[in-house]
Amino acid sequence: MDNRQAMGSWLSGPRAAIEDAGADLGYRGEQLGLPEEGPGSIARPGRRLGALAVDWGLCLLIAYSLIADSYHSAAQVWAPLVLFALMVLTLGTVGFTPGKRLFGLRVVALDTGRVQPLRALLRTVLFFLAIPPLVWDRDGRGLHDRLAGTVEIRS
Repeated sequence: MDNRQAMGSWLSGPRAAIEDAGADLGYRGEQLGLPEEGPGSIARPGRRLGALAVDWGLCLLIAYSLIADSYHSAAQVWAPLVLFALMVLTLGTVGFTPGKRLFGLRVVALDTGRVQPLRALLRTVLFFLAIPPLVWDRDGRGLHDRLAGTVEIRS
C-alpha cells in the first residue's frame, strides 16, 4: 500500500477498506434478496436526502402558510410536527411521502411488503431521534429501518 492510498483510505470508508483486504461483501441489498439495480433495489443516500428536503420544504410551507404567523415559529415548532404527521400517515397508508414519490422511492416491510401504521409510527419516532438514521448497516439501511423491519427501495 503506498502512502497516497493509506492517507486517502478514510475517504472511501470501511466498506472499501474491507473489500481492499479481500473480503467480498456483495452489493447493497443482496442479503435481503433485493436486486442490485433498478426497481426494488436499495435507495441511495442522495435520493433519500433529496426526498427529505422536499418533504421538509412542503411541511415548512404548510406550517408557515396555514398555522404559524412567523417563519421562526413555523420552522422550529410547527414544521417538525407537520413532518411527523405526514410521515406517519403517508408511510402507514401508501408507503411513501410526497418527496419519496417525487424521487421514485418507497418504504416497504421486509416480511409483508406493506408498511403497517404501527410500524410506520415506530420508524418515524426512531427517525426523529436523529441518531438511528445516521447509523447504517452494510446494506445501507438505517438503524430506524432495521428496528422497524423496513427498507427504503427504488420504485
